[in-house]
Amino acid sequence: MSILTAQNLSKSVPAKEGEALCILHELSLDLRAGDSLAIVGTSGSGKSTLLGLLAGLDLPSSGQVMLAGQDLTRLDEDQRARLRAEHIGFVFQSFQLLDNLTALENVALALELKGNRHARDEAQQLLKRVGLGERLFHQPRQLSGGEQQRVALARAFAARPKVLFADEPTGNLDSQTGSHISDLLFELNQERGTTLVLVTHDERLAQRCKRRIRLEAGRLQTEAA
Repeated sequence: MSILTAQNLSKSVPAKEGEALCILHELSLDLRAGDSLAIVGTSGSGKSTLLGLLAGLDLPSSGQVMLAGQDLTRLDEDQRARLRAEHIGFVFQSFQLLDNLTALENVALALELKGNRHARDEAQQLLKRVGLGERLFHQPRQLSGGEQQRVALARAFAARPKVLFADEPTGNLDSQTGSHISDLLFELNQERGTTLVLVTHDERLAQRCKRRIRLEAGRLQTEAA
């Protein structure tokens, strides 16, 4: 059964002299639980726009996005936020950790917001899973870029999302650390059945996904199995 579906998705924004600039052109896709999809393309091709629409962070100019059986285009901002909290995880290139919290607190917070009474224990297990069992009480400024990304990854998976969106998850990392982060993404994807949707310039990461789409000027050019 589909977990995420886009039908004839388009996005336009106002341009000079009343014209509209079309960023995304009538794109359709369908993902099932446990799928992994890489969205690739040059800068300005519409990758991040597509990611934002699929995650309900923005609304399309036309078309439809169905997430976990809900039509995002028919929900208001608060309803979309609740749906994201229930079903979606995010990993960003910039990590977006809370600076005044420890690694353990950053991960536990995602569980506490869902009312999990064992949040700290589960957060600790996840951090051990990503190799940070000795760094639980370090704040982000005390961690390397790779360690911060592993905290972000543990936080994203803490709430057991149905879909994980990752925007250039290895973009700020050296090749060895980026390879380790990639391994963790796909290990957790397989263990938990989480659907992965990745925006990436890293062809090695893209090739590990079950499916790959390429955007050029907002248009779907190819899709690889």
